[in-house]
Amino acid sequence: MDAKITLSFNDDIIQKAKKFAENNNISLSRLTEFLLSKAISKQYINLDELPVSDWINTLQEGKIEYKTRQKSNKELKSEFYVKGKK
Repeated sequence: MDAKITLSFNDDIIQKAKKFAENNNISLSRLTEFLLSKAISKQYINLDELPVSDWINTLQEGKIEYKTRQKSNKELKSEFYVKGKK
C-alpha cells in the first residue's frame, strides 16, 4: 500500500531530479522510493557507502566497461626516457 509524504528540497535539485526521472522513464516518486529502499536495505555506516551512485551511473551511461590497449614498445621507451630525465 502506498502512503503519501511531504518532502522539501532545493528547487534546483527538484528540477534536476524531475529531468533525470523523466529521461529514465520513471516517476519522481518511484525514483525516490528506489533510492530510499537502497539506503535502508543494509546497515550502512555513512552515506558514502550507499551504492546509489553506481546505479545512477548505470542508468545514465549504460554499463561501464574499461577498455585498455597495450602500449607499444615505442610508447613504453618514450615514457621511460621522459621519466628518467625528471
